[in-house]
Amino acid sequence: MSSTSQKHRNFVAEPMGEKPVTDLAGVGEVLGKRLEGAGFDKAYTVLGQFLVLKKEKELFQEWLKDTCNANSKQSADCYQCLKDWCDEFL
Repeated sequence: MSSTSQKHRNFVAEPMGEKPVTDLAGVGEVLGKRLEGAGFDKAYTVLGQFLVLKKEKELFQEWLKDTCNANSKQSADCYQCLKDWCDEFL
């Protein structure tokens, strides 16, 4: 688990609440703006899509790539962040 970023650890450490989408690991300002433009303005909306895709890594990463042009590292970081959060809270 030591390979995760501080952003990842901060996100997984507490309930989702109203966190902005940019609090997700792998999602910076540019991807955040693109996600907001696609209607995903909060981290919980991205979590919803993650759950709709049944936590399938390939499907989620493909969706993130298609939705906001995330690269493979960004989408992998975001996937792992949401997966770890779900393991902790769901």
